[in-house]
Amino acid sequence: MSAVVLATACAVVYGTADFFGGLATRRSRVFAVVVLSQLAGLAFVTMLLPVLPGGYAPAALGWGMAAGLGGAAGLVLFYWALANGVMSVVAPVTATVSAAFPALFGLASGERPQPATLAGVALALVAVALVSREQSGTASRTTMKPMLAALASGAGFGGFFILLDQAPADTGMWPLVGARVASITMVVALALATRRPLRPGRGALPVIAAAGVLDMLANVLYLLAVQRGMLVVVAVLASLYPASTLVLARYVLGERLRPVQVAGVVGALVAVGLIAIP
Repeated sequence: MSAVVLATACAVVYGTADFFGGLATRRSRVFAVVVLSQLAGLAFVTMLLPVLPGGYAPAALGWGMAAGLGGAAGLVLFYWALANGVMSVVAPVTATVSAAFPALFGLASGERPQPATLAGVALALVAVALVSREQSGTASRTTMKPMLAALASGAGFGGFFILLDQAPADTGMWPLVGARVASITMVVALALATRRPLRPGRGALPVIAAAGVLDMLANVLYLLAVQRGMLVVVAVLASLYPASTLVLARYVLGERLRPVQVAGVVGALVAVGLIAIP
């Protein structure tokens, strides 16, 4: 299976996981959703270890743990920025940086996609910004600190993609085990330090578990994709995940898409087509 197909599937699954995560946070505290969903993801990837090819290596766990810390730090900063800034500004800034950071790193590392692929990557970055935009009437809340936190959050998420790519290709899913162990440890420590409850709301556990398993499945697809293709392509395609979240929200919850978001979804489809050109 090609890297483009795997990365596109990764974006769809990431978006579906976020949809379930959003449903879960309506019934439970954020820290409870994050910790329990990541525990479910860790159990899922552990079951996959004997099935998928690859062997254990200390370097795999090391790179995975570094990626997990970057992703967890990005998540904490993202939630802080959402709470203290304007969501319609924070979300697209974070999503765009998380896509652009790996793309720039890949180009700096010597990756040279075809012109059509580069055009698709550029269009995908625009699409990420468009589909991430949300309506807000409180633009005055945008300050420098939330903007800096949004930029740092995007760098954390982008760092997750980059660091996973550094793990040896023959170590299978072991980098994801390291990533989950590190991120769970960090988030649990933060929850205990801030005295946040980790008990899920009534009836929320199945939704939380589904979000965690889907998120890990997306990570597996990403790792398989980046082992087969260029980081500059795979990471940007994976970052198109907000499009599938929007589509699910539209047809499952009946939420309306704004015209700018529809344009972003269309742009994402065109971008995938351009990147897929051989």
